[in-house]
Amino acid sequence: MARKKVDTFEHIDETNQLLREGGLLLVSQGKDEKTNIMTIGWGFLGTIWRKPYFVIAVRQSRYTYKLLEESNSFTVCLPAKGMDKVLEVCGEQSGRDMDKCNSLKLTVEKGLTIDTPFIGECPTHYECEIKYKNVLTPEALDKEIVQEVYPKRDMHVLYYGEVKGAYTLI
Repeated sequence: MARKKVDTFEHIDETNQLLREGGLLLVSQGKDEKTNIMTIGWGFLGTIWRKPYFVIAVRQSRYTYKLLEESNSFTVCLPAKGMDKVLEVCGEQSGRDMDKCNSLKLTVEKGLTIDTPFIGECPTHYECEIKYKNVLTPEALDKEIVQEVYPKRDMHVLYYGEVKGAYTLI
């Protein structure tokens, strides 16, 4: 299906609602060019360094972390209605153990401006080029956050992806 480029912030309300209520699909691809999808519920779409950025948080223990470290880009896809099972599987299963795209019969489409692909069944997606990353440390975080979110010290890395394009189905 054809897609058109839209203003980066055209779908910001829907993006934020999905982050709060069910999650988004983060697509990554490492050196082996195997596509992986992970459900994310934490992220920020906004402006930094005078440009649109999507900031994602990925724990260092995740397979996605390995792929992001091998890449310079990622896509964030807004799932269509009825993709609850996809969100569930991509949030519970590791790409180390299964090919989620094949198992879920998802269409992997070539990115329009970056090397990382996107999921064709998703009506809207953001293509992001990694420009900066920051490893969170317990010493720099509020103690309550550390106790609540990081009891095992499995810290997140924040990836700052400059949005190179936001696309939606025509």
